[in-house]
Amino acid sequence: MGLKFFDSMPVSTSEIGHFGTTYSALLSNFGRQATLPFSLHFNCRRGLILRAQRSGTSDHKYLADNVAAKTSSHNIKGINVKGTHLNGAAFNLYFRNIRILDALDDQYGGVLVNQDGLPDNPSAFAPILRLSLSHWKKMGKKGIWLKLPLEKSDLVPVAVKEGFQYHHAEPGYLMLTYWIPEEPCMLPANASHQVGVGGFVINDNNKVLVVQEKHCSPETLGLWKIPTGFILEAEEIYAGAVREVKEETGIDTEFIEVIAFRHAHNVAFQKSDLFFICMLRPLSSNIVVDGLEIEAAKWMPLGEFVEQPQIQEDSMFMKIIDICIARMGKRYCGLAPHHMVSKFDGKSSSLYFNVTDTHQDFNCTGK
Repeated sequence: MGLKFFDSMPVSTSEIGHFGTTYSALLSNFGRQATLPFSLHFNCRRGLILRAQRSGTSDHKYLADNVAAKTSSHNIKGINVKGTHLNGAAFNLYFRNIRILDALDDQYGGVLVNQDGLPDNPSAFAPILRLSLSHWKKMGKKGIWLKLPLEKSDLVPVAVKEGFQYHHAEPGYLMLTYWIPEEPCMLPANASHQVGVGGFVINDNNKVLVVQEKHCSPETLGLWKIPTGFILEAEEIYAGAVREVKEETGIDTEFIEVIAFRHAHNVAFQKSDLFFICMLRPLSSNIVVDGLEIEAAKWMPLGEFVEQPQIQEDSMFMKIIDICIARMGKRYCGLAPHHMVSKFDGKSSSLYFNVTDTHQDFNCTGK
């Protein structure tokens, strides 16, 4: 009898476990009783098939549904087959499901498990995961990344029981990790920051675009503030600022510069927070309020905006106002995005920096 795995990944029998003479007992009811040898090395990736060859013939017969076996207790590298009676279908299914999980190597000596090849049944997943971990340890792998889609959330308890830890979650999946070496984990942590933007929009009449939010803290109740919001995934800072102003007030704007940013810690969900204050130029004037988030919006004279008690009592926001006024008077230059490509990754990104013309009294050469 031969043991055959599909695909090309070699796996030694030490990773499956040594059954010794138990094969003839396990397969005693398979066709004609015979002592069936097994191979010492075979290939593995998709699934294990037990293959038998009848004496005197060249035809290979696969395990049929009438296979029956009584076992004592046999360990397959952490996979324990209890001393129970397995009917033919269960026996066949059990061994066909013992395989190495499909995975891609990453550049740091780890692997990313292919989620498309994951079983649906937690009972089938447990032995496969144990065998895969054993194989990856022998291969000298380091970090294992296991991405479980929402429809396979039943596999989460199995992975956690085997030592996987939560890394991060998105609406459609949960990412878990496993660090193999007996040394400090070198896998990168989950994203540590959220990114917000605020749009400082001032028109030619020195009026600032301000809003009052429907849902706010008692400290900011009644405060007229600049439009703010969070950056979306894969969204540029300047694009996010323009979008948030448009969504909350209906005003079209043109991005000028990032004039300052604040870095705070232990904000929402104990994450750090980067908040970019952006100066924008209005391209329209007719306000259309977003009824879901915004209670009211208007153009407010700059002096009246600054004189609000909540603004006067906040030293940081007063500094932001000072910077905005300095920028309007061209006594300060913010950071403008410049699209550049790095040869290290070949990707286009935005580098924010300022450019001044030394021949024009420190005037910004930007917009």
